[in-house]
Amino acid sequence: MLSRFMSGSIRNLEREYSCTVRLLDDTEYTCTIQRDAKGQYLFDLICHHLNLLEKDYFGIRYVDPDKQRHWLEVTKSIAKQMKSQPPFTMCLRLKFYPPNPAALKEEITRYLVFLQIKRDLYHGRLLCKTSDAAMLAAHILQAEIGNYDPGKHPEGYSSKFHFFPKHSEKLERRIADIHKTELIGQSPETSERNFLQKAQMLETYGVDPHPCKDVSGNPAFLAFTPFGFVVLQGNKQVHFLKWDEVTKLKFEGKTFHIHANQKEDKQIILAYFAPTPEACKHLWKCGVEHQAFYKLEKSSQVRTVSSSNLFFKGSRFRYSGRVAKEVMEQSAKIKREPPEIHRAGLVPSRSCPSITHGPRLTSVPRTRRRAVHISIMEGLESLRDSAHSTPVRSVSHSESFMPRSRSQATNSSDGTAVISDEAYSPSDSVLPTPVAEHSMDPAVSRQVNGAPCSIEEEKESAAGNAKRGEGGDFGAQGKSAQEGAGGDSTLSEVEQVNKFVLSVLRLLLVTIGLLFVLLLLLIILTESDLDVAFLRDIRKTPEFEQFHYEYFCPLRRWFACKLRWVGGLLINK
Repeated sequence: MLSRFMSGSIRNLEREYSCTVRLLDDTEYTCTIQRDAKGQYLFDLICHHLNLLEKDYFGIRYVDPDKQRHWLEVTKSIAKQMKSQPPFTMCLRLKFYPPNPAALKEEITRYLVFLQIKRDLYHGRLLCKTSDAAMLAAHILQAEIGNYDPGKHPEGYSSKFHFFPKHSEKLERRIADIHKTELIGQSPETSERNFLQKAQMLETYGVDPHPCKDVSGNPAFLAFTPFGFVVLQGNKQVHFLKWDEVTKLKFEGKTFHIHANQKEDKQIILAYFAPTPEACKHLWKCGVEHQAFYKLEKSSQVRTVSSSNLFFKGSRFRYSGRVAKEVMEQSAKIKREPPEIHRAGLVPSRSCPSITHGPRLTSVPRTRRRAVHISIMEGLESLRDSAHSTPVRSVSHSESFMPRSRSQATNSSDGTAVISDEAYSPSDSVLPTPVAEHSMDPAVSRQVNGAPCSIEEEKESAAGNAKRGEGGDFGAQGKSAQEGAGGDSTLSEVEQVNKFVLSVLRLLLVTIGLLFVLLLLLIILTESDLDVAFLRDIRKTPEFEQFHYEYFCPLRRWFACKLRWVGGLLINK
């Protein structure tokens, strides 16, 4: 009896596993779920824990052992998606940025979006000018410590908080001045709403960048926004395509293709190369989901998308969920008492080694500050390993989501737009999405994510980048594009040959399969007695009767004769 009970308990344990999800305030939600549980079950558990109804903007993100990011698909089994062994560690993040976050229906939703954007600011993923940075940081102070109190907040109190990867004493004083004079009396909810209104005006709001290379080998960042598809190079936006203009997204291996129709029926095809096939597939999935979410009117219009033009080749994917218009309509129907919000204090993100990892820069002459600050391109390079990054929104977006002042500044004849200047540059940050932190050595983690943790390392990195020149630091650190050109070309040739062989084999198998199906159909038509309407109509046609008596019957007699001859030989032996 005891052995039977123990064996049953072991089987139950094998059917269950532990799952930990890190929330936006860096608290953790741990639960035990069945091995066959789908992603929707875990996502609903978290939303119930947070008392969140406007949940369609959020998603669960995880990183596989190869450091590739993924969004957890709600329609598939969790265990089948994870490539590692349980217990699993994931994180809740903002997946679809609301075009107007300050207009969200519930305060709890606005608060979670506020935490996400604050995280983007802290990790250096939200690029902005110094004046905008000071206002955003002052709103964070007002929301989380309240009004300025001389008794509680001594001189230099703002320096105890770190809102950015690095900042100067001058910026700290400006943050304190705004907090003391301009924001007195604002409640946490009001400060968070004003923070969101300010953040949504930045060119770096609402984008998740994917590192790629263009056809010339230059580094670029591809991103999907609520308004369309953008390509970023350096501190400029070189392409912007509205979702209505994008006709097809597809990938093959490491190559990602974007097909679009612009004005005057002008068709363009953009091609970019991702670091790995897995990264390219993730890029394609993100594009398919964002296009469906922001472009379609109803979720019933969502269709399964193939990564290839041929039905027997490539991956197939379908966005599962409501679209933006449905989400806003459903949010308008919410009628309940606002849930209680337990706001977290100003604490560092767990994804960072410590709150002091970002050095404070003293007020030095502008020329020296430029030498210390990393360049805009290096700031964009630092986004490549972020678990949730936010590069730039173009000033050429539609007026429906932008104030008139910004839309008037658009130069529609020029697709290139400067997205930032040298006044504020983000630094590298470590990987925010949890990946078995207890088993990773800090030095290895820093090397994997390309994140210098001190100003001396940044100077060394900047010096190395200056020697390599533009576009040299896209792959592994310390290797230039020229050094890796020979190996990349050799690998690309081998990959092309393998792709060609696989394509030929697929075509051959499909052809054989079709011929086999046609043969079965022919046998059914000629030899079976099935009295089906469409078969009966085919048998009565003159063409079929001619084929049956002039070709099929002689061929059948020939096969029968050959079979009898082979059978006779076998019997005589």
